[in-house]
Amino acid sequence: MAEQKTVKTPHSLILENRRTLTATGVSNVDSFDEQTVVAYTDLGELVIHGVNLHIDKLNIDSGELTLDGEITSMSYTDNRATTGGFFTRLFK
Repeated sequence: MAEQKTVKTPHSLILENRRTLTATGVSNVDSFDEQTVVAYTDLGELVIHGVNLHIDKLNIDSGELTLDGEITSMSYTDNRATTGGFFTRLFK
């Protein structure tokens, strides 16, 4: 039986003048509207906030996403499991 290996797509973000964002390594887009775009990458969930956001290009096969609009913030939520909260670490 052959073992399947998951190949991770390289991930990069290119932000030009806070107006155009190109992201590679995108595996899926969960939701989007004019203020928020939620995309999944191998490095975690990428949340993009802004004004008048529009998906200009989305190609899941190549993993490329291009957005236009006024981009105000980008943040990741980690895919890894948490190791416990403050009290868990405090009472070890």
